[in-house]
Amino acid sequence: MSLKNGFPKLTPEEAVEYIPNGATLAFSGFGNAGAAKVVPRELAAKARTLHDRGEPFKVRVLSGASCGDDVDESLAFARAISWRAPYQSAPTLRKQINRQEVEYVDMHLSHLGQTVSSGFFGKVDLAIVEATEITPDGRVYLTTSIGATPTYLKCADKVIIEINRHHSERLREMTDIVILPPQPHRNPIPIRDPMTRLGSSFAIVDPKKVIGIVESDEPDYINPFGPSDAVSHSIAEHIIRFIFDEIRAGRIPEEFLPVQVGVGRILNGVMTALGENPYIPPLRMFTLVIQEALIDLIENGQVLSASATSLTLPPDVLKRVYGNMNFFVPRMLLRPQEISSSPAIIRRLGVIAMNAAVEVDIYANVNSSHVFGTDIINGVGGSGEYTRNSYLPIIVCPSISKGGRISSIVPMTPHVDSNEHSVKIIVTDQGLADLRGLGPMQRARAIIDNCAHPMYRDYLNRYIENSRVGHIRHNLKQCYELHKNFIEYGSMLPDLKISESAHA
Repeated sequence: MSLKNGFPKLTPEEAVEYIPNGATLAFSGFGNAGAAKVVPRELAAKARTLHDRGEPFKVRVLSGASCGDDVDESLAFARAISWRAPYQSAPTLRKQINRQEVEYVDMHLSHLGQTVSSGFFGKVDLAIVEATEITPDGRVYLTTSIGATPTYLKCADKVIIEINRHHSERLREMTDIVILPPQPHRNPIPIRDPMTRLGSSFAIVDPKKVIGIVESDEPDYINPFGPSDAVSHSIAEHIIRFIFDEIRAGRIPEEFLPVQVGVGRILNGVMTALGENPYIPPLRMFTLVIQEALIDLIENGQVLSASATSLTLPPDVLKRVYGNMNFFVPRMLLRPQEISSSPAIIRRLGVIAMNAAVEVDIYANVNSSHVFGTDIINGVGGSGEYTRNSYLPIIVCPSISKGGRISSIVPMTPHVDSNEHSVKIIVTDQGLADLRGLGPMQRARAIIDNCAHPMYRDYLNRYIENSRVGHIRHNLKQCYELHKNFIEYGSMLPDLKISESAHA
């Protein structure tokens, strides 16, 4: 067997022989970036072979967040996952979770490192981690995401390293890794600026735990977002107008505040519009994911710096970054998700946070993860921590979808990820509702009048009028009528005439 830096070189077939049925596996990866690739694909092939022979084979899967087709989708398609945490975005896995074929733990991402280190998930049998290099003394230089990988390298019984030659070795220059000590011996995290460095450019593993190295040469398979649409532009215009008014009122300093933005086409478009507006000062980002819109804005000087836990970029955009590392290295920082979504840092920096919702109810309870309160889409991710702790939490969603058959503003959300006590600003293509200082009925009127689509406003106003009077008015016989209508009739308002110009 040949060696690389003192570690055995393994083929993917040899690597998966170390993985037994029932093992708990921790994969690198966050936002589909920096995930292991060849080992999980080979593991899926092993599962299919064993299943064809009538032998059981399933594993428990941890990652930083979503980790792409090579982990979640390939293993789920092979029916090789029994349990998953803390976040996923794979279509096949999602269906298995919603059929309760896979147990899924959806959780706030900053809690993951502590949860694993404390043993609440049990023993981590094996960590499978993508890196550009591992040194004989156990320094591991990660690729395009940090996520929870440093914790997995520390806690796992055994480790397999995928050395990926595709990625730039200069990624280590924009990496800042620190693992927090256990309570009660933690000091305050001394980050007073998004680009404050605390740690080192590498994660650490005990070399004795490393089973071997598997080599690869593959990009992260990340699809680009589609072009911005009229809804994204309308939402961005409302946010820009609001932020400009906040600056004039002195509630946002002229130097501005750090910005966090969630993942998705709408928010990608909103970020582009914010960065291009001449009245918004150059931005600093304290966020979880650096997505493609930020690269243009950094190149243009509209974003001065970005701290995150992953570079979630399509291959052609990542190639641009690798081709100009002298420019990007001092402007981007990758760190563990326990730091990037730390409530204490978010609050100290005064972050302006923008995250997307599936639906919002008339009192500002937000559902960002489930359909009809039962079926998971992806998960809460980091949105809950940013919404709860930011200086200005902004929730965005289109007012309607499916041509008007679904309203994103509903009487009561059947699932809540961020509650009314955390949410301050709601924005749809129809307008913006500033809920600061408003009581329940004032919030309801502001959301209906400013954010609901006109075709649903009469219904929502009648709902309030017909509800039981209390501090919060609700009609428990009717609060989920819109959801029940859609399930039964295919439209939340069955008698409504839907036009192709419903968004106008």
